Amino acid sequence: MPNERPHRRLLAWQESMKLATHVYALTNLLPAEERFALSSQMRRAAISIPSNIAEGAARGSKKEFVHFLGLSRGSLSELDTQITLAKDLGFVMDTAAVEAQVNRIFRLINGLISSTRATLETNHQ
Repeated sequence: MPNERPHRRLLAWQESMKLATHVYALTNLLPAEERFALSSQMRRAAISIPSNIAEGAARGSKKEFVHFLGLSRGSLSELDTQITLAKDLGFVMDTAAVEAQVNRIFRLINGLISSTRATLETNHQ
């Protein structure tokens, strides 16, 4: 599609959108008293991952893209911690699928950061 946004072609963005949907379903399992605490934090972190990938892809430079990928990876780490906490508190039992998604997205983001940095270094030489 000619008007397609560049972030939509990125597998990291596509997979993080799926993760955000998964996190919304997962947070529905949390107790009602966690609605404005852990649940809200998990949802914000999950939303932030694809949002930062999209914002970085829309920026004018590869350096900015790497910066926003770093923010996305930070949100992913935040979410990973929150998933572990939800499991440790006994709010959710089976987190294997969502943890596998998190691991996959870490690899995708790290790969994007590495390849973009390599392009930056090549262009500066």
